Amino acid sequence: MTEPVVFLPGMMCDARLFGPQIAELSSERSVMVAPVCVGDRIEEIASNILTSTPQKFALAGLSMGGIVAMEVLRRAPDRITRIALMDTNCLSETPQVAAAREPQIVRVKTGQLAEVMREEMKPNYLADGPYREAVMDLVMEMALTLGPDVFVRQSRALQRRKDQQRTLRQIKVPTLVMCGRHDQLCPVKRHEFMAEFIPHAQLRVIESAGHLPTLEAPEETMLALRDWLAQPYVLQ
Repeated sequence: MTEPVVFLPGMMCDARLFGPQIAELSSERSVMVAPVCVGDRIEEIASNILTSTPQKFALAGLSMGGIVAMEVLRRAPDRITRIALMDTNCLSETPQVAAAREPQIVRVKTGQLAEVMREEMKPNYLADGPYREAVMDLVMEMALTLGPDVFVRQSRALQRRKDQQRTLRQIKVPTLVMCGRHDQLCPVKRHEFMAEFIPHAQLRVIESAGHLPTLEAPEETMLALRDWLAQPYVLQ
């Protein structure tokens, strides 16, 4: 039986982040998107995901979704058949980044969510390209749908997250480490670093994308995911 795939979206994103991949995969296997906004800590979010997902499944997380995916794997390695970590970070939050979240949280609480999201996206998120504005508009729609309370909870969860390097070293399932070439938030070097920890990991860099390759370069992303899904369960 073909294993189901569970996608975990990034901060202030929902299922629309994986729209092209869901459209292509849903005709051949079960696909679900689990929210990463139910809980105040990464550990709590991961626990909630494990209560609502199949007994065994392939897990793919992007950005904050990748951070949560590593915690899901740490907690229940026997339930994860394969894992894809996309445009993410295995390290704990640095004091500088954690401190930088505080003024953002204050502004969001005072009604400036849209402004904070636009400022954050411009330098960090997307590569130049013909679809950049459309992708940015969709990201804004997702963020405004989720709202300020989710922004605050997710920011706090990221501030408190744990280092997952040990989790990466213990991975024994087919693993895709993927990122956009132009991702300034989670750069290529960080993914090279992550892939070195994981036995048999495949590193894929999407040349035309930034932080959100699922939307910026959906065809290339789908090729990488199909290669990952086709890998045998038992790695030699």
